[in-house]
Amino acid sequence: MEQRVGGPEVMEELQTRSDEQLEAETKYRSIAMAILGGRAAERYDAPAARSYFERAIAAARPQERMQIRRMADASLALAERRAGDLRDAVEKLGQEPPSGRQLFGLRMIGLIAPPRGSGLVRRARGVLIGIGLVIALIAAGFGVVELIALPFGGIGIPPGVLLGVILDGVVLAILAAFGRRRRNAALAKRGAPAR
Repeated sequence: MEQRVGGPEVMEELQTRSDEQLEAETKYRSIAMAILGGRAAERYDAPAARSYFERAIAAARPQERMQIRRMADASLALAERRAGDLRDAVEKLGQEPPSGRQLFGLRMIGLIAPPRGSGLVRRARGVLIGIGLVIALIAAGFGVVELIALPFGGIGIPPGVLLGVILDGVVLAILAAFGRRRRNAALAKRGAPAR
């Protein structure tokens, strides 16, 4: 079956469709499968992303295949949390590579939550790092609470830990709200709808 090449308006229209609608797409099958592959990569589901991109390449015309392969390389690098490969793949697509902070965050996610199918050692390392981060957050909250209470005679360990956890929760909520505002401002600047 002959596949027709769609322009940017077709791509935008297909991106608004649900996963089920994209699965059923026949006219622009390669674009629909590539979009599904990108969505799976955003969920860090590398096997599903790989499957969708294989189907997209199979449905694509020869002149479309190179671009879809480049998209697949970038999406799979994201799904498998390979920061260096992601930067290279995004540059090959002709787009601005992720910032150093974003790549650092991807590396940290890769350490804490390794990709599906990783070995037992990598998964155990991720659990231990996660536990260590929680303990460090609780200790930091307890330290701040104890430092504030020190001029007033100090505070016991159980109430200090409880107040430290509450302080951690408040600080994390403020950081999340601030981050959401920054993200929405950046999306508005680019003209994309805020989430």
